[in-house]
Amino acid sequence: MKKHWIRYVLGLVLLVGMLGHAAQVYRIGLIDRLDAIFYDARLRLTMPGGIDDRVVIVDIDEKSLAEQGRWPWGRDRLALLMDKLFDRYGIKVLGFDMVFAEPDVSSGIKALEAMAQRDLRDNPAFQDAFREMRPRLDYDARFAAALKNRPVILGYYLSNDENGQSSGVLPAPTFSPGSFAGKPIGFTRWQSYGANLPILQSAAAGAGHFNSIVDFDGISRRVPLLAEYQGAYYEALSLALVRVLQGFPPVVPGIADAGGTDYGGLEWLELPGLRDSLRIPVDEDVAALIPFRGSQGSFAYVSATDVLKDRVAVEKLQDRIVLIGTTAPGLMDMRATPVETVYPGVEVHANLIAGMLDGNVKHRPDYLLAADLLQVLVAGALMVFVLPLLSPLFATLLGITVVTILSGFNIALWNVGNLVLPFADVLALVLLLYVLNMSWGYFVESKIKRQFTELFGQYVPPELVDEMAKNPEGYSMAGRKEELTVLFSDIRGFTTISEGLQPDQLAALMNEYLGAMTEVVRKQRGTLDKYIGDAIMAFWGAPVVDPEHARHAVLTALEMQAALKTLNHDLQAKGWPELKIGVGINTGPMTVGDMGSSVRKAYTVMGDAVNLGSRLEGITKQYGVGIIVSDGTREKLGKGFILRELDRVRVKGKAEPVGIYEPLGIEGQIDSATLEQLKLWNDALQAYRTQDWDKAERLLLNLTRNRPHYLYDLYAKRINHCRLEPPGAGWDGVTTFETK
Repeated sequence: MKKHWIRYVLGLVLLVGMLGHAAQVYRIGLIDRLDAIFYDARLRLTMPGGIDDRVVIVDIDEKSLAEQGRWPWGRDRLALLMDKLFDRYGIKVLGFDMVFAEPDVSSGIKALEAMAQRDLRDNPAFQDAFREMRPRLDYDARFAAALKNRPVILGYYLSNDENGQSSGVLPAPTFSPGSFAGKPIGFTRWQSYGANLPILQSAAAGAGHFNSIVDFDGISRRVPLLAEYQGAYYEALSLALVRVLQGFPPVVPGIADAGGTDYGGLEWLELPGLRDSLRIPVDEDVAALIPFRGSQGSFAYVSATDVLKDRVAVEKLQDRIVLIGTTAPGLMDMRATPVETVYPGVEVHANLIAGMLDGNVKHRPDYLLAADLLQVLVAGALMVFVLPLLSPLFATLLGITVVTILSGFNIALWNVGNLVLPFADVLALVLLLYVLNMSWGYFVESKIKRQFTELFGQYVPPELVDEMAKNPEGYSMAGRKEELTVLFSDIRGFTTISEGLQPDQLAALMNEYLGAMTEVVRKQRGTLDKYIGDAIMAFWGAPVVDPEHARHAVLTALEMQAALKTLNHDLQAKGWPELKIGVGINTGPMTVGDMGSSVRKAYTVMGDAVNLGSRLEGITKQYGVGIIVSDGTREKLGKGFILRELDRVRVKGKAEPVGIYEPLGIEGQIDSATLEQLKLWNDALQAYRTQDWDKAERLLLNLTRNRPHYLYDLYAKRINHCRLEPPGAGWDGVTTFETK
């Protein structure tokens, strides 16, 4: 854990930073933009598509302008359009996605009024004719008469233009000033408006604004269902139309249960019905997310001129919700939406009406703040504390798994609960933590690994370098005292061999020999200390701790002897001499570390235990064996090896005698004849040490008959010498060597 503390700290900084964004303590612009992109992507991927024929758009299109003349049309023609829609086609409800703020004087009524008041004021015939004609020429009155007693909702707009002048008259507010006093509700507030003529507004069933909220990226995703102007609250066009369909019920605000706190936010608007109530979720701005059905054309369009000329089938409009809008170039109310960058405003209202009726308006309630905080905290904490412990492969699998679970949970809330849970913050956090850990592993840990390779690579097998790089704090080149096992090997008669070969042949032979032996050392996790001419020095237990350092050293010696047999076969095929080696192994306390001078240093071992290992290698030829290990090594070996005790010796430079042994092999791999020979040898050695020369000699003779060995001849000569010069009663059986 300690070695990852920097990554933990950096990860926690990222986690805390993202928690602040999720808690809305501050906002990170890039995350908000990403969240908007993810919202739009989810919306487009889950749109139902197809055409919803419950809402029909009567379109003032190019065809209508070509046949009926340029816009604006006289309101007598709009009055005729009303009569056609309600009387001939039997529509259910009508909404205007346009505003009638100026009087219609296209009939010439203003000029006639001026004449009646000035030039022809005293002309009775003109006055009588004008009074008779006036009702037909007052197009606003005719339009108002067509609106009266019909379920028609007019449109108007709200503005925040500081220099804007209000025009027309607003409908009665949905909620009067002070209705939400003391409630922390973030209504959109507006400073002016452009509404309809009083005569039209008073005749219509109601009116609603057709404003939408443009987000920071210029995209319209929401419509404020209630907007505030001078303390009063006015409904949107879509909400007003749905209320007409429901029989004009009052709007019931859905105030969240504050649980004894001062929260009490507005989370939904409810429209009570005789059978079913409609509940429309709203956000902190009392706005509804637009439930887009698809791209432009998700609702039926009919040309206004076709309605005026009775060219539309009755069943296409009968009992439909109708919106009158325009898509003609130069007249279009176009908006940038998640669906298309150019999208008719009239179809925005159609989508919202259909969504309200179906109850599939998406919702971002305030309690999702807690859910967002929780997902950021859980996913972030998991990535912060687990990623540093994993390999790149498993770290990648963890990242993919976390992203998959988060994505599935998010989509499930979207599809099943109509809930919009933020996704960009937790996804960005997971990816940032993944990149942080992968980058740290690549740049920092790779550097550490390179440093370790430079320091230890020439001594330690690559797999041990990898292991050390995982915990660099646990390894040091500084000198320290440890119980280790050291191995020395040397080629017998190397001087004679070298004299019989050409320099290039000798170099090739040594390369093959040292390469084969070094491979065995590395296989058994040994640290290669150095080559001393034809000699090899290696040790076990440092820099990587190895509780079985003695066992690995002995296995190395046995495998070196086996590898030498294979190598000799190849050497003989080349006509080169056969090699024989002696190996000495000792286990004991020794100093290990980076030692040397300012000119050259090496990671090596020193001490009496090291010197003893070298001495043991030197006396292998004295006993005619390939390997000698000390009693210190034998004690650390434990079970599993068959060893033959050779002697107790006092080597040059040491006063204390040590027992020496020859490893014969691994238990279970030694044949019974060898085991029988070993038993006889142990008896002979015991008889020798008790000065029972006759018994010892007889046993050695039997051993020699079965399997001759230099060792048996050596002890037979020693017995002859002891008979000539008896060692005496205080003899300890130790052999002293005066040379190295």
